[in-house]
Amino acid sequence: MLKMDDVLAAVKLTDFLRKKKEEEVEEKATKNVWKTVLIILGIVVVAAVVAFAIYKFMTPDYLDDFDDDFDDDFDDDFFDDDDVVEDETKKVEG
Repeated sequence: MLKMDDVLAAVKLTDFLRKKKEEEVEEKATKNVWKTVLIILGIVVVAAVVAFAIYKFMTPDYLDDFDDDFDDDFDDDFFDDDDVVEDETKKVEG
């Protein structure tokens, strides 16, 4: 009977150790999955930031060129008209 108790204890111990080892493996697998997901997400974010930066710096900004040209032409024409009106009034009076 003593041998039978020893065999049952050994089987229970083996089952306990196997369950413990399976839990550790599952826990490591879960950590590895999360780590892998976060690494992939980080790589995607970095790639998106780099692509946006390259796009932003390489794309010409046509709106700034248009605004600068428009402002310069408008200011020049406005002041030229005032000078012409003053010159014409002096000619008419004098």
